[in-house]
Amino acid sequence: MGIKKYNPYTPSRRQMSGSDFKEITTKNPEKSLLAPVKKNSGRNNQGKITVRHQGGGERRKYRIIDFKRNKDDIEAVVKSVEYDPNRTANIALIVYKDGVKSYILAPEGLQVGMTVMSGENAEARIGNCLPLQNIPIGAQIHNVELYPGAGAQMVRSAGVSAQLMAKEGKYATLRLPSGEMRMVPIACRATMGIVGNGDHNLVNIGKAGRKRHMGIRPTVRGSVMNPNDHPHGGGEGRAPIGRPGPSTPWGKPALGLKTRKKNKSSNKLIIRRKNGRALK
Repeated sequence: MGIKKYNPYTPSRRQMSGSDFKEITTKNPEKSLLAPVKKNSGRNNQGKITVRHQGGGERRKYRIIDFKRNKDDIEAVVKSVEYDPNRTANIALIVYKDGVKSYILAPEGLQVGMTVMSGENAEARIGNCLPLQNIPIGAQIHNVELYPGAGAQMVRSAGVSAQLMAKEGKYATLRLPSGEMRMVPIACRATMGIVGNGDHNLVNIGKAGRKRHMGIRPTVRGSVMNPNDHPHGGGEGRAPIGRPGPSTPWGKPALGLKTRKKNKSSNKLIIRRKNGRALK
């Protein structure tokens, strides 16, 4: 998918860009695969804001995506490639031979009329979902499970892919988009190919109002607040943080503090972190 520019008839329009949606084949989603999305604007059941900078935005319906791909050994035909407002990737509507319809993430190169299949007997080609033990080493994959049968949890954003580096015993070694090397049970499933809509990261929002359409409210820097509102606030003119490290509005360490638990059970499966260091 390419990027389109706009004629600069306003200052904000000069830098703005967007997707050209050339891969999209229909604007009408499958009604049987839609679900309502309730807005809570970052508030909990007491009405208190627990996640800041959320609220407003266009109404949207959730597209029910089949992340498990457990309908095995039945071919499905790609009927359309559609836009999904809930994620960066595009989605594809597939129809199985028995008439069942599903949405899947649309990999790069998947077109209307192509067939896809899931299961151990599926070929290792774009759009097919099969266990890691049946995928050739070096292949580009996405939509990767962490636990067999639990559904895909990793490598689902637009333009990303993981690479299958090795298979040994019960585990396969993957290189994730972040550079992390991680072992995953070899019975877990993954989908062949790279997630489509790879130019998504090149889109320039251009103006504040477009962010509001996305449901994202303004973010104010702590350094321009008063000292009673933020630990970074106060002082005459621009002032440094004045603390050992950056803090949240509530005084907790921020911006770089490692939050992963040291005794997490899956630590032993991580061979190398994204910073190139081995996990101790």
